[in-house]
Amino acid sequence: MLAKRIIPCLDVKDGRVVKGVNFQNLTDAGDPVENARFYDEEGADELVFLDITASHEKRKTILDVVARTADDVFMPLTVGGGIKTLDDIRDLLNAGCDKVSINTTAVRDPYFIQKASERFGSQCIVVAVDAKRVIEGMSFEPDDPWLNWLSEPELGETRLHLPSNGSPVWALSTHGGRKMRRLDAIKFAKKMEELGAGEILLTSMDRDGTKIGFDIVLTSRIAEAVTIPVVASGGVGNLEHMREGLVEGKADAALAASIFHYREYSIRETKEYLKSKGVPVRL
Repeated sequence: MLAKRIIPCLDVKDGRVVKGVNFQNLTDAGDPVENARFYDEEGADELVFLDITASHEKRKTILDVVARTADDVFMPLTVGGGIKTLDDIRDLLNAGCDKVSINTTAVRDPYFIQKASERFGSQCIVVAVDAKRVIEGMSFEPDDPWLNWLSEPELGETRLHLPSNGSPVWALSTHGGRKMRRLDAIKFAKKMEELGAGEILLTSMDRDGTKIGFDIVLTSRIAEAVTIPVVASGGVGNLEHMREGLVEGKADAALAASIFHYREYSIRETKEYLKSKGVPVRL
């Protein structure tokens, strides 16, 4: 069995690491380069760097911060936020990241993922799936022209439909959690794999920042629906939550922010706990 990966996440706004609850009430959590250096020294397997307001504010990821971060760390670096064109991906890879994470543009134009994977290789194309469990009365953004591709037979099946038996379904979000779309998160993740994505970064918006644990049902269903690696994100509050996401949730990697940023647990402590529970990790 492949070793499970432990990944700290740096959510960045205006050049600073921030953390909030359900993508709101953001508080400062330090300098991204200093955080990255610390995690590299601690033995993190990878690092995710997300400019969480880039799409919403219509600006590109801060390339100089990415470059300084890449210069200071030796673990794989995934960078996302505001990626709209193939040139954006090229610029980020040239700045020193190993993978790019794409959310909003993947929903606007799924075939962008196909074009990106064909040009740069699927190994560096991550699709960020921000999913929220559908509840009665949930409001969604208008479909047109954003989801005009849903009329295509190949992609139309990803349209959200509520099952008559009351089984849970999850809708997709874009723009850093600000806009809900009428798309089935599980079917969308599967379609992204078919179009060339090499990894899914799955965030439960219901659990983000709550510290009550991953949405295990959502995580396991996504992991079962695709064959590419799934990174579980959203809700980690203790080390047992990490184990649950990797074992019961069947994720290939566990991502966390708050517990690492505020030094509640170290990367080493996390890995030693997981190893004691029989989870394969790199020490």
